[in-house]
Amino acid sequence: MKFKHLILSATLILNVINTIAQTHTFTLGDESFLLDGKPFQMISGEMHYPRVPRQAWRARMKLAKAMGLNTIGTYVFWNLHEPQKGKFDFTGNNDVAEFVKIAREEGLWVILRPSPYVCAEWEFGGYPYWLQNETGLEVRSKEPRYLKEYESYIKEIGKQLAPLQINHGGNILMVQIENEYGSYGSDKEYLAINQKFFKEAGFDGLLYTCDPAPDLVKGHLPGLLPAVNGLDNPTKVKKIINDNHDGKGPYYIAEWYPAWFDWWGTKHHTVPAQQYASHLDSVLAAGISINMYMFHGGTTRGFMNGANYNDQNPYEPQISSYDYDAPLDEAGNATPKFMKFREVIQKYLPVGVKLPAVPAAKPTISIPAIRLTQSLSVLNILPTAKTNPTPLTFEDLHQDYGFVLYQSVIEGGKTGVLKLQQLRDYAVVMVNGKTVGTLDRRLNQDSLALTLPAGKITLDILVENLGRINFGKYLLQNKKGITQKVLFAGEEVRQWKMYSLPFANLNGLKFGAVKHDSGSPVIKKGGFNLNKVGDTYLNLSHWGKGVVWVNGHNLGRYWNVGPQQTLYLPLEWLKKGHNDIVMLELLKPNQNKIDGLNKPVLDQLQP
Repeated sequence: MKFKHLILSATLILNVINTIAQTHTFTLGDESFLLDGKPFQMISGEMHYPRVPRQAWRARMKLAKAMGLNTIGTYVFWNLHEPQKGKFDFTGNNDVAEFVKIAREEGLWVILRPSPYVCAEWEFGGYPYWLQNETGLEVRSKEPRYLKEYESYIKEIGKQLAPLQINHGGNILMVQIENEYGSYGSDKEYLAINQKFFKEAGFDGLLYTCDPAPDLVKGHLPGLLPAVNGLDNPTKVKKIINDNHDGKGPYYIAEWYPAWFDWWGTKHHTVPAQQYASHLDSVLAAGISINMYMFHGGTTRGFMNGANYNDQNPYEPQISSYDYDAPLDEAGNATPKFMKFREVIQKYLPVGVKLPAVPAAKPTISIPAIRLTQSLSVLNILPTAKTNPTPLTFEDLHQDYGFVLYQSVIEGGKTGVLKLQQLRDYAVVMVNGKTVGTLDRRLNQDSLALTLPAGKITLDILVENLGRINFGKYLLQNKKGITQKVLFAGEEVRQWKMYSLPFANLNGLKFGAVKHDSGSPVIKKGGFNLNKVGDTYLNLSHWGKGVVWVNGHNLGRYWNVGPQQTLYLPLEWLKKGHNDIVMLELLKPNQNKIDGLNKPVLDQLQP
């Protein structure tokens, strides 16, 4: 009987795969999308492959099906796939084609958004940092250097994903060109070049644009379907699309926001489930297709968070958690919002269709207190320096993310103000190897009063890139580090050594036993043993500011200002037996212990 059951299960899976693997048609009707000539209401949820461990993609998609989604939306991230000019990467968590194929196996369609600008609360809005080193290059424009790099990138994306479009037997229904362009510009010639590039890259199915309602006229390319973001009044959705699409539909909300994201030092954002369940009901009742942003946010790991900045608001770097108060939480578990949305969606399923059961929550564990028994001062791991009379930016150093240490020797025996002109973004200032203060761009801090001892003084300034701006007119003002000059007591400090510390990996670090720390940023290492694995959360509320790696995986940044006080550690990256943990701590070098929790803390601010 068991063998027979396995055969039936395998047959069922193959039938699901074959259903989507057949060549289908997907076209625009006057009111609805048409799948194989029949009206099709897209109920989609956004989920980004780099924000979820590859081993968990399939499980998240099963939950998408259980909530009633028939489609998954995802951006494609240029800076992941071409981290250095001409060097492309589609391996591991960057294997976007495999992400799309798994969706097909799970009976899900895909909406693809390779833009190439994505916003997404992502570093530089998805652009690779090295674009800023191309003299005269202007993103989101007809500037020739930009178009050359853009064309090269989108052709590589086309090689990976164009064969997976529905008109080639795949499951990609539509492909979005650009992304909310109307919020940035209004050049229709530029949009037409986007369309041309996409078609030449092999994206020969349905293309569309998306924009917030106030900017849709500027960002829409006539001839393509205009989708609207951030609007869920059915009458208004239909009117704005009719007005820009020859009086016709289909009607598509490309970003419907049932939640919102967080940034450091600001309260955690939540949106009541019941309030948005009623909005979802009215939209689906009107026959409008929808992509909820986000269905599942996940985590922005490593150094890939972006930041907001405009003339009214200060610099606002986003936190590592991208929980987003979404229907599926950061760890991939169904929330009350998920269940309420599922109830609504069930009302609009075809007759006879029942939703799969909701998978049980993943197991969680609380790791007992971990002692960090090895330590290394950041000042003792410096690579070969680059020298220059004035400070060099990250971009000058051909460094993408992480930290740069700026070092100079100055004459002491005086009191004065140290001023870093255009600091980007956070600095730990050290005198003779000891921390004397910090400067924070969020708070418009660029100056520190110092009294220096007599003699020659070593001035070290460790600068962190907290994330490049990802939205608005300042995309081209995104260089990092000390971007102008340094003054002390009114005089310019010159003759600098720059040490690149990208922390792309921790290979080669030689730790010693923990001892009384000198008062400067440190890297600490420890280990812990597990009898079983489960999702867990590292409690960082008693630490200062830094980054955590477990078993070589960068879990993201922590910062006790909040609102995020924990880092999510997925069970997929833990193992039975011994596990390694490494922490870079900027502010509290004498901390030596960290503990685990079985749930996140995302809503606690500290002064």
